[in-house]
Amino acid sequence: MYFDAIIAGFGGQGVMVIGRALCYAGMKEGKEVSWLPSYGPEMRGGTANCTVVMSDKSVGSPVVECPLALVAMNLPSLDKFEPKVREGGLVVYNVSLINREPKRGDLRVIPIRANEIANELGVPKALNMVALGALVGASEVV
Repeated sequence: MYFDAIIAGFGGQGVMVIGRALCYAGMKEGKEVSWLPSYGPEMRGGTANCTVVMSDKSVGSPVVECPLALVAMNLPSLDKFEPKVREGGLVVYNVSLINREPKRGDLRVIPIRANEIANELGVPKALNMVALGALVGASEVV
């Protein structure tokens, strides 16, 4: 088993928490995991992304060039990382903030209304957990 993903958005959307939670779930299942955060140069509200690698074998590098899955929480993240997703890969994207579908036809696409769902639940900050649930449900990685 091998799974890798890029989770991207802007600061405050909880993309790092998604990555850490995914890694923790993998560890609980006995998998080898890595998590690599990356932040933009802005102090607040800038870009943020992380990579997650999960495997039955040792993870040699946390760097992910062409992920099997992408979680895009905003349009700049979809624009930047969609071209890198492997053929046949999975894209979970937040239609609350992204006004277009992924351009590639070779991807499995899961649109989610993360902001609206979190607001309906009365916990606006839970939009990252909505995205995590969609990723886990679609990929069955854990």
